[in-house]
Amino acid sequence: MTTARRFEADPTSPRLLRRRYGDRTELWTEAAGELPPVYGEGWLERDGRRFRRFEPARSKLSAGIAGGWDGPIPRPGERWLYLGAATGTTASHVADLVGGDGAVYAVERSVRPFARLLATSARWPPLLPILADARAPASYADLVPPVDGLYADVAQPDQVEIVLANARLLLSGPGAALLVALKTASMGRDRSAGRHRDSAEERLAREVDLDAAVKLDPFHRGHFLVGGRWRGEPNARPRGVIRSPGTPRARRRP
Repeated sequence: MTTARRFEADPTSPRLLRRRYGDRTELWTEAAGELPPVYGEGWLERDGRRFRRFEPARSKLSAGIAGGWDGPIPRPGERWLYLGAATGTTASHVADLVGGDGAVYAVERSVRPFARLLATSARWPPLLPILADARAPASYADLVPPVDGLYADVAQPDQVEIVLANARLLLSGPGAALLVALKTASMGRDRSAGRHRDSAEERLAREVDLDAAVKLDPFHRGHFLVGGRWRGEPNARPRGVIRSPGTPRARRRP
């Protein structure tokens, strides 16, 4: 019979808890929002703090962390740009990790999932939705201050180029985090998943100090979590931002 270990705080992200069951890792994030659950995930309370189950089958970021990702992840107080936020499943957990003093600028281009993302953001204050196409970062650059990290889940053939275009414009500068949920099936059938990963890492490595990639099987077949720390130039734009009247959850940030 497998004995469960106690919950342990993650040393790199204080709002993340881990618990081991044999060779399986269970993840929980400290909730930055209110019930009901976003996608049916479990909730628990420990020492007056509420945590949400971070399901690897529903989140590529969770699958990567549970699978041994040793690179940067969101931390309290940080600002993150999220590309391809969809309905907000993983984006809400990123909002949990940065907490009330942080912000997640969540970009989604499709109206139907954006409506659900918008509804979730009403209960998750750090989550700031932006209806826009991640291929055109200049179209929302005035809404996003220089960010400490970028997470991308955009299943497109040119997903690496989309990520780099956003990183160059919106990351705060050297040392900022960059994570990509790389979907190799979207990159063409002419190469194996491993060859597509190698090609993506070769392009990223020109501007990013990469950590070891993690394969997301069996939860997300043909996916890898890749990324590391940005080496590009510091972002010269001012830190303040005022959202336009038509953008959800407009507010000024220091």
